[in-house]
Amino acid sequence: MKLLRVEIIANRSIEEDMHDAFRKAGIVRHYTKFPVVHGVGTSGPRRGDHVWPEENFVLTTYCEEEELDAIVDVVRELKDFFCDEGIKVFVSKAKEIL
Repeated sequence: MKLLRVEIIANRSIEEDMHDAFRKAGIVRHYTKFPVVHGVGTSGPRRGDHVWPEENFVLTTYCEEEELDAIVDVVRELKDFFCDEGIKVFVSKAKEIL
C-alpha cells in the first residue's frame, strides 16, 4: 500500500462547500484541519487583519493513490467554480511509523 499525504490549503470562504463535495464523493473521511492559517501565496496575502482580512484553512489527509485522484477531481471542480479563491493541493509520500 502506497500511503500519500495530501495537504489542501484554501480560502475559508469555500470550506463548507469543500466538505460537502468530499462527503458527496465519499472521500476524505478522516482528516486533520488547521482552521485558521495566515500567509502569502499566489492568490495574495491572507492575514486576517483589517488590511488583508481573508484567512485560509489547511486540511491534511492520508490516502491511497485511487482516493487521491478523486480528491484532485473534486478540488479541480471547486477551483473552476470558485476561480477567484485560492485553493492549492500538495502531495507527498507518507510512511506510518507507529
